[in-house]
Amino acid sequence: MTEHMHGIDIKEDELLAMGGGILDTLLIDRTTGENIIWATDDYAHLGDGYTFHNHITVEQITGEHHNVIQPRVSKSEEERKLRVRKMAEVFTPSWVCNKMNNGVDEAWFKRSPVFNVPHDEGQRHWWEPTKEKIVFPETLSDDEQKSGKHKTWQEYVRMGVIEITCGEAPFLTSRYDTVSGEAITDLSKRIGWLDRKMRIVNENTDSEADWLHWTCMAYKGTLGYEWQGDNLLLARENLLMSCFDYYEDRFGKEPSLEFVKEIAEIISWNVFQMDGLKFVIPRSCRTKTLKMPDLITGEVKIKKIECEGCKKGLIHRHNGIYVQTMDWDTGKTIRFDHINGLAKKEKL
Repeated sequence: MTEHMHGIDIKEDELLAMGGGILDTLLIDRTTGENIIWATDDYAHLGDGYTFHNHITVEQITGEHHNVIQPRVSKSEEERKLRVRKMAEVFTPSWVCNKMNNGVDEAWFKRSPVFNVPHDEGQRHWWEPTKEKIVFPETLSDDEQKSGKHKTWQEYVRMGVIEITCGEAPFLTSRYDTVSGEAITDLSKRIGWLDRKMRIVNENTDSEADWLHWTCMAYKGTLGYEWQGDNLLLARENLLMSCFDYYEDRFGKEPSLEFVKEIAEIISWNVFQMDGLKFVIPRSCRTKTLKMPDLITGEVKIKKIECEGCKKGLIHRHNGIYVQTMDWDTGKTIRFDHINGLAKKEKL
């Protein structure tokens, strides 16, 4: 594994050179079966194939185009400001992500600290990882205590977490601070949800086989969605490279290509492209045009029919492409808007 692969800017050329279709997998949209789309016109100046609805291809981001997609910190100040104005793109610094994730863990474990102790000193923010093995609470509440339900490390690893409008996924995996650009090379100081799950996996598995199994479980419970295709690819790449980081730290060697392919496939299902307000592929809703001849005069009139969901604000009435994700328990796909009772009937 090269230094470039572990750096902040993951090189698509390196992913391509790995073989096994890894880069192809990271580019696929599991809903459409085609590649993810750019979903932005920021790259339109590069020519044909780089506009909003075009699919991102391997050829467009490798070889002579290897620097097309870069993390936010590598973009120019002008580019960053433009994306803030156009898409309200504002990334969260790691210390804020850490405090927010800590708050969820405090409620789950019913104690503090669990994974780290944050410190604030003026404009300086840092955190110290806890050193002891994470101890899991025996029960959740009085009612659940009566039912005999216990909280275990396996439950935490399998727990479903999702980062909405995830950008480069700083809440899921903190390979670097997306605002300052500072790399977090000490794995014990990483603070994303996947990072926390991987600490638990490391502390509770003895064999490589168990580690591989529970790492897959950790990834299957880690989700995110994003509008812009470049950010989505970066999020997927960060999750994949985190797998390399943790495997190499634990076993002192690179993971097998077969395992990397399995993790890449999970990521391609779990981190997807979506308009978070409509649950469809960005701008996939359409206004349909009907030609209606007058039965008396024969004159052809044009009638435009807007997307009902867009017109009436009905989430489940859009004519766009609803996003499909994987139910890992059943092995079947499910519409994202059908998860957790989101698909309740709407009154017209």
